[in-house]
Amino acid sequence: EIQLVESGGGLVQAGGSLRLSCAVSGLRFNDFAIGWFRQAPGKEREGLSYISTSVGSAWLADSVKDRFTMSSDNAKNLVYLQMNSVKPEDTAIYYCAAGGSKLFTTSPVVIGAGRWGRGTQVTVSS
Repeated sequence: EIQLVESGGGLVQAGGSLRLSCAVSGLRFNDFAIGWFRQAPGKEREGLSYISTSVGSAWLADSVKDRFTMSSDNAKNLVYLQMNSVKPEDTAIYYCAAGGSKLFTTSPVVIGAGRWGRGTQVTVSS
């Protein structure tokens, strides 16, 4: 069974940093692109980043590439999203997902095309 479990969310002040983690089980990193989405209240789910080890590619959305970075520890089956200089507009539920790379870059998101964690809430106070 494929499982993705996010952690590390919480309340942070604007300008601060937060690191989200995603524990992945039931799949091989080489078989999927793995990455992050977020969904703010009243807004569509937005792809933020992915890593695809099978093709050696990585991607960060323009909206966050100057402040967020993504990394992975394949030996531990963990992926991370480092969020720096956070802003109130970063407030959202952050989801870890696995799928083809287009899952992350296609808008609107095709929810059924991926495997998802339950999400972790990030709240940025001003």
